[in-house]
Amino acid sequence: MIFLMALTQPIRTQLHALFTAAVAAVDPRTLIARAISVDHDYLLVHSYESEARTFSFPLPDRVFILGAGKGAGLLAQGLEAVLGARVRGGAVVIPTGVSVDTQRVTLVHGEHPLPGPGSVSGAEHIRALLTRVQPYDLLCFCLTGGASSLLVSPAVGLSLADKLAVNRLLLACGADIHELNTVRKHLSQIKGGHFARLAFPTPLVSFILSDVIDDDLSTIGSGPTVPDASTFQDAWSILERYRLLEQVPTSVRAHLAAGCGGMQPETPKPGDAVFAQVRNFLLGSNRIALAAAAVTAKAGGLRPVVLPRPLIGDTTDAARQFAAELRHQLGTIRDPVCVLAGGETTVRLTGQGKGGRNQEFALVVAQELAGEDRWTLLSAGTDGIDGPTDAAGAFVDGHTVPRAQAHGLDPVRILAENDSYRLFTTLGDLFSPGPTGTNVMDLKIALLFPSEVSLPAG
Repeated sequence: MIFLMALTQPIRTQLHALFTAAVAAVDPRTLIARAISVDHDYLLVHSYESEARTFSFPLPDRVFILGAGKGAGLLAQGLEAVLGARVRGGAVVIPTGVSVDTQRVTLVHGEHPLPGPGSVSGAEHIRALLTRVQPYDLLCFCLTGGASSLLVSPAVGLSLADKLAVNRLLLACGADIHELNTVRKHLSQIKGGHFARLAFPTPLVSFILSDVIDDDLSTIGSGPTVPDASTFQDAWSILERYRLLEQVPTSVRAHLAAGCGGMQPETPKPGDAVFAQVRNFLLGSNRIALAAAAVTAKAGGLRPVVLPRPLIGDTTDAARQFAAELRHQLGTIRDPVCVLAGGETTVRLTGQGKGGRNQEFALVVAQELAGEDRWTLLSAGTDGIDGPTDAAGAFVDGHTVPRAQAHGLDPVRILAENDSYRLFTTLGDLFSPGPTGTNVMDLKIALLFPSEVSLPAG
């Protein structure tokens, strides 16, 4: 009976439904509606990460909503719905091409995954609005993944072109998000707690959606409202480790050297007075999305298996480890299983092709399990975007590699050229739900079936 339940829908329809359930659980509007309420002249924030504690903040007649990120527009929309006429204005930077209906908050479009003129304009708009804010007002800051690129205010003496050059170099060499953001913070006037410095002394409540491993608040969006424990020396050491010091612009190297020598002010550290009236609340994370997918899988007749550790590090290495887990599960299962994992891996660019970490992850798993029956995988970004493509990720199964070869495509060469998008386009295996309005890293959703079940190719 359970086999019939799990196979009543096409496999990819099930995978899409599981992805949709996971993303719906971290919809910013849902999360903000759950997290806040108004009781007379107080804003109540219900924190799921603090044993269901409720925090109370005086709620003045003037509230301003600021922020940046892929899901920041929907967070602002949710805040407007609860706070109503108390919202006297605001500015939130969201990706170009995304549309959100807000009544009192101005939406500025910035660029992602690399910053552009709109990203700088968004930061300038926010800084200009801060000049209207009084100490007796309340600032609500909306922060989600993507803010590091969307909210850009280069340090004095640096340009957007300088920051773009550094970003490209770090992305190409395979630096992880913590390393990337450590450098970004020390080239910025707004990241790494600098926004809190700009907002001081006005009370500031920040609502955050995590797109990083371990939900480190100082890393999400490069932590504009969070104390920063990293230093100029840390940023210098990262560039040195990846042998980039001689490749970054001279102005960047000079700026970091001045910071290491104490001639540039450090980012605000834990205990700094600028954080005295700042509270940061984590609203959602990859864990919430995985839990929702697990509930949906169980309701559909699949036994959910959520891998306890996030997938991190090199994409190829992580994909091989994940494939080994699937092979182990296939050798032991007696009923349909849904294996779920989250995280964010890093691609080292060696070619000039087009793709993203989820597409590369999926293709590596397909290589590892080529010819194996009874499994299929969706690897996708919860934001609906995978690298510089219009897809969120891709579907693969045991037939992916032979199908690619039948089209004259060599997966080994495709991966060496970082050209997975072309392969999956040819096969019709891209997953393209469009921007989701949220961002909590990536999801790996694999369906496995016992030996009694035979799955069709593709």
